[in-house]
Amino acid sequence: MHQQKIQDTSVSLTELGFGASVIGNLYRVTPAGDATAAVDAAWDAGIRYFDTAPHYGLGLSEQRLGAALRGRPRDEYVISSKVGRLLVPNEEPHGVDTEGFVVRDDLRRQWDFSRDGVLRSIEDTLERTGLDRLDIVYLHDPDDHWQQAAEEAMPTLAELRDQGVIGVIGAGMNQSAMLARFLRETAADVVMLAGRYTLLDQSGLDDVLPAAQEHGKNVVAVGVFNSGLLSLDRPAKGMKYDYQDAPPELLARALAIAEVC
Repeated sequence: MHQQKIQDTSVSLTELGFGASVIGNLYRVTPAGDATAAVDAAWDAGIRYFDTAPHYGLGLSEQRLGAALRGRPRDEYVISSKVGRLLVPNEEPHGVDTEGFVVRDDLRRQWDFSRDGVLRSIEDTLERTGLDRLDIVYLHDPDDHWQQAAEEAMPTLAELRDQGVIGVIGAGMNQSAMLARFLRETAADVVMLAGRYTLLDQSGLDDVLPAAQEHGKNVVAVGVFNSGLLSLDRPAKGMKYDYQDAPPELLARALAIAEVC
C-alpha cells in the first residue's frame, strides 16, 4: 500500500489507516478474538497506520491494539494515540460507561491539557499498549479548552517531539475551525479531521485544507464513514451520524449518494 510522508518529519503513513475505537467496544461488545482478527486483517491488507486513544473503551482499545501488534516489527508500523482525557478511578461507578462504550466504568475520564496531564497520559498509554514509544500524539477534542491546549499541552508535545520522544504532534477533533487555528497558530505538524471531509460533509475544504496547504502541514481525514452512516452500500434506519442516530434528512442524502454510486 502506498505511503505518504508527513511533511518535515520522518514519519510516513499508509494511505489507509485502522481506527481502533470499535475494538474499545464502541456501541457494542466486540469480542477480544474479533478485535485481534480485525487488526490482523488490516495488517494483511497492507495497513500500517493504527490510531487509538485512552477515551476509546476507557483504555480497552489501547490494550487490545498493543496486544494485537505485539510481535510485529516495531519499525514497520505507525501508531498514534491522544492526550487530554486522563483515566482516573471512578468513585461513583454505575456499572457501564456512559459515553458510548460497552465497558465497565471503574475508571472515568478527566479533562486535562496541562503539562503534567500530557506527560502522565503518554506514560499511561505506553503502559497500556506495552509500547516503548508513540509515533504520533494528538490533542483529543480540545473544543472547550483552547487556551490550555494551545499554550500548555501543544508546547509540551513540541518539547517531546524536539527531544525525539515523539515523532509527530497534532490535534484531532470533530470540527474544522479550531483545527485550522492549530495549524496556523501552534507547533502542530498534523491534524486529524474527523467527519468533516466525507461524502456527506466537506466543510474541511473551507478552512483546514487551505490552512494546511498555506503552512506546509498535514491532514489525516478520519471518521470518513460519519460514525457509520456511510459504511454500508445501502444506509438503513438506526445508523449513526456524528455518534448520534442519523436524522432522516441525512439518511435520505446518504441513500441518494448510494444511488449515484
